[in-house]
Amino acid sequence: MNEGTEQGLIHISDDVVTSIVGQVVLETPGIAGMSGSNISDNWAKRLGGKNVKKGLSVEVKEVDVAIDLRVIVNYGCVIQEVCYMLQKNVRNAVENMMGLSLVSVNVKVEKVALPV
Repeated sequence: MNEGTEQGLIHISDDVVTSIVGQVVLETPGIAGMSGSNISDNWAKRLGGKNVKKGLSVEVKEVDVAIDLRVIVNYGCVIQEVCYMLQKNVRNAVENMMGLSLVSVNVKVEKVALPV
């Protein structure tokens, strides 16, 4: 995203959007992690979220964003509620932190993390 101001140009990289969204996903209660990654949310936090790009697709245009998420939900959680909260948290982060308009947050639950 590029935005011109009186003082110059502001550019927000796709990687920045991905990092912020990845962190929000891992902080959402009921989410065990991103699908396509063998890493749990605790390990992802310790590693700085390096593997959160797996299971996360971000399409940034001039002033709007579309996001696709593939997640793993913890066993025992109400999947619809977890996904709704995830969509809400991602929307708030993108719109409030970056001033972008969020077109869609598509969530696909690919696995359920069973307790060990």
